Amino acid sequence: MHLCIFNPEHDLCLAKGRAHYVPPRSAIEFARRDANIMSVLYPDALCTSVYDMAEILSSSQQPLTTVTAWGWNNVIKHELMKRGVASYLLPSDEYISTIRELQHRSTILPLQPDCHAIYDEVQIETLLTERDHWVMKAPWSGAGRGLRWVHGSLTSIDRNWLRKTIATQHCVIAEPRRDVMANVALEYNGGIFGGYSYFKTGGGVYKENVAWDDKKIENTFPLCEARQMVESWLEKNIWPRYHGPLGVDLMVSTQGEVFVAEMNLRHTMGMVAHERLKVKC
Repeated sequence: MHLCIFNPEHDLCLAKGRAHYVPPRSAIEFARRDANIMSVLYPDALCTSVYDMAEILSSSQQPLTTVTAWGWNNVIKHELMKRGVASYLLPSDEYISTIRELQHRSTILPLQPDCHAIYDEVQIETLLTERDHWVMKAPWSGAGRGLRWVHGSLTSIDRNWLRKTIATQHCVIAEPRRDVMANVALEYNGGIFGGYSYFKTGGGVYKENVAWDDKKIENTFPLCEARQMVESWLEKNIWPRYHGPLGVDLMVSTQGEVFVAEMNLRHTMGMVAHERLKVKC
């Protein structure tokens, strides 16, 4: 039996890094309510949240042979083992540590030549003399969390956030604020390109996917050069160490320039939207 666990709280757990962490109630409710999202990607699997899996496993007559998660972290591994899943069906601690290491936003700085790792307040103040608008990002964060927009100068709240984030996550990533026309993602699994997804955001938070197929996305946005650059870098730096689902988010500016925004070493809503579109077609 193939068991698929939907754990949308993955990014929060990865940021914490430890095995013992209780996600917010809203994240738990989302996992329980929408666990069937995983069935779009794995139609032959039993799809559930970790909070509801005991009942499903007890009613199944088939032995558990494979376990897939939305994203792997120490928390979900600990919760699955606590509920009786054998450790040999789960990723090793070393592999999960590798995922967390690679997910740190500093990893993709080679793909973001105009972004900077910030280790103290002086560095961001220097950047503000060169450009007024920056977005500061916590290296481990997700779902719109861990972002601060800075304009002109640092407030006392900005400074406190900087100090705390640098102390706990080693640095902060500073990214120029852009006029974004579109958000597009490159979707991969096991090193193989699976297609594009086109999505909308608001305030740095994912909102929804747009039902465009790959051909329409390719014909609308100038993605070829960016995709070649990303795939060459992934081949050298990520695929030798990671073999799961992965999405790279791109921003298309109003001037038609394409910038790498972030990388997610997990399943994505773009993958789900892409599969749903294939079924409809």
